[in-house]
Amino acid sequence: MEKKYEITRRGGYVEIANFGGRKLTMAAARIKESEGFAFKNLSGSDTLLPYEDWRLKPEVRAKDLAGRLSIEQIAGLMLWSPHQMVPFVPGMPFKGHYDGADFVPGVTDPAAMTDEQKDFLVNQQLRNFLLVGVESAATAARWNNALQAMAENCPLGVPVCISSDPRHAAGKKGAEFSGTGREVSRWPEGLGMAATFDPELMKQFAEVISKEYRALGISQALGPQIDLATDPRWMRLEDTMGAQTEMVTAFARAYCDGLQTTEGSPDGWGRDSVAAMVKHWPGGGTGEAGRDAHYAFGKYAVYPGGNFEAHKKPFTEGAFKLEGPTGKAAAVMPYYTISWEQDTKYGENVGNSFSKYIIHDLLRQGENYDGVVCTDWGVTHDPSPDLGAFGSRDHGVEHLTEAEKHLKILENGVDMFGGNSAMGPVVEAYRLGCEKYGEEAMRQRFEQSATRILTLMFRLGLFEDPYLDPDASAKIVGAREFVEAGLDAQRRSVILLKNQGQLLPLKKGTKIYVPGRHLGEHYTFFRSMAPAMDVQPISPAEVKGYFELVSEPQEAECAVVFMESPLCDCYTDADKASGGNGYLPITLQYRPYTADAAREHSIARGDYRENDCDRSYKGKTNTPYNASDLDNLLSAREAMGDKPVFAILQLHNPCVVGEFEPVTDGIIAHFGVENKVLMEILSGEAAPTGRLPLIMPKNMETVEKHCEDVFDDLDVYQDACGNRYDYGFGLHYGD
Repeated sequence: MEKKYEITRRGGYVEIANFGGRKLTMAAARIKESEGFAFKNLSGSDTLLPYEDWRLKPEVRAKDLAGRLSIEQIAGLMLWSPHQMVPFVPGMPFKGHYDGADFVPGVTDPAAMTDEQKDFLVNQQLRNFLLVGVESAATAARWNNALQAMAENCPLGVPVCISSDPRHAAGKKGAEFSGTGREVSRWPEGLGMAATFDPELMKQFAEVISKEYRALGISQALGPQIDLATDPRWMRLEDTMGAQTEMVTAFARAYCDGLQTTEGSPDGWGRDSVAAMVKHWPGGGTGEAGRDAHYAFGKYAVYPGGNFEAHKKPFTEGAFKLEGPTGKAAAVMPYYTISWEQDTKYGENVGNSFSKYIIHDLLRQGENYDGVVCTDWGVTHDPSPDLGAFGSRDHGVEHLTEAEKHLKILENGVDMFGGNSAMGPVVEAYRLGCEKYGEEAMRQRFEQSATRILTLMFRLGLFEDPYLDPDASAKIVGAREFVEAGLDAQRRSVILLKNQGQLLPLKKGTKIYVPGRHLGEHYTFFRSMAPAMDVQPISPAEVKGYFELVSEPQEAECAVVFMESPLCDCYTDADKASGGNGYLPITLQYRPYTADAAREHSIARGDYRENDCDRSYKGKTNTPYNASDLDNLLSAREAMGDKPVFAILQLHNPCVVGEFEPVTDGIIAHFGVENKVLMEILSGEAAPTGRLPLIMPKNMETVEKHCEDVFDDLDVYQDACGNRYDYGFGLHYGD
């Protein structure tokens, strides 16, 4: 039969073009022929097996391969690696080794696989990697190719799927340790995109990042984060799309469609598709008192307003009902939280991944969801004896062994274990399941998850075309058109809250005074202690071309004070040492706040590490570690006399602006944009058009009295000009 393909050798791999069929890329041209077409010989057999046949549907191929995998291979497929740096440079938060040694700049190849990664692939049979830091697009492409080549040479040739947390944020992220990529285009944080009130822009954003992700080798996004941000104190609020149910639902739908759809593909899946893993089912924005469930002191989500159903809607009405051909988000991640007293069937108060009611009853059966479900990272690990430590996320099941936790998760219908890189506990869970249900039932359960995972890998084209051209990747990632689109979105996300006397925008060349900032000692995301530090919010080079930066307020024509919304710790060893329970109020004001209006007793309670299970902080006082932001503004006001003072406020959370708004002449708010964009807005080169995707509360008393699961039960702040800083508010120049 006439040959219907052509082989071309690329740098480090071969490309096989099937005329009228699928393109193949592989380390070596080990192929089979059928009807003149080329197919990968992944199995090493003489016969073309169904899973090797790209003409068949992904579901058919996945089921065939799942039946051929050993239990150990399926266990490996269920794993999702811890955070991977490319390369692992000493001093970074995560560790990796190269032939037993640390990375040596200028000596070690930055794209080389670590010893740990080789172990993941060969011994643990892991196929899902979480990429965090990366040196460059070309390095990421070469690292991807090295992973794929090693996987290709393992039995049955299952490829690697690389994932990423969000990595396109323009502002410095403080809510969660997330991905970095120095060359990607920069866009606003989630709330910044929400501030545009434009789902079509969100779709455009997703289309851009899908192209950049695939050029980096990333085919699975650990996002979008579509939790309703109903509690203004939550540390992950800035990553959300806001709190208004219909708008968040529209944004969720637009994001998933843009991310997953390859134009021109009949089913929507293809070379430009990135699978969306929407998080965090059934909504993680209701932590009691705003605390976060990364930590055991924040493990409870509460619903005092009876609004549980609304928090599911961005998933059920948005991500699961896409307008595009892929139909629904490919994967779901439950949050760490215990959805307190929501299990009306089994009566369990356990973390969502461990909850049969939350996963099996509500998600699998209630929504008929048949995609991949993956736990959040590290939920099966043994808990720390310290309630305030970072490594305790097995909420409600701390008494179970690691294998028992895996089995409980599998029993609920979860497929994958985030942050787990050892197959042993999964294989042990299989053994326990065989004793409980029988070997045939457990084999079927394992194959069910394997089929779901493999179906997605086939849809993404990873079995056919996983290799990358590093030069092409370098041209795609950070392309000028993508960078400009991101900058435009940043401009559209900036909000003008106040412009008394129409003093903004400023004339170019205006002499401005910008005070330095100070951050006090505080806990980091990983619960280590960060020392106090001084911060320069903007450099002379960033101001040049817009204004003249002067060092003394008396030399200036106006003051521009950079501020962040209040940042504070909510659980401290110091409080425990002084006889307290460790809990402090999360404050949204700069001056010391005493929680006299807080609950007398916490709604949710109970942890074996606590002597007093009541988590109330009523009557306690807390002060944010950036309290000097307010001092800066008040000092500038005094020093400037009658000359104007403007605040540029980065919002991680809403704040009590009544502490400083009356002494300002203007306030520009944003959720993380580049300083270049702020200079454009301040100078009038660009105009602010964003609107508040949240509510600025009148005071902390209204925050304490509100229900964590309701967003619009807050008293709204009204400024000196009579404007209410409510959801949807934003001024324009000239208003």
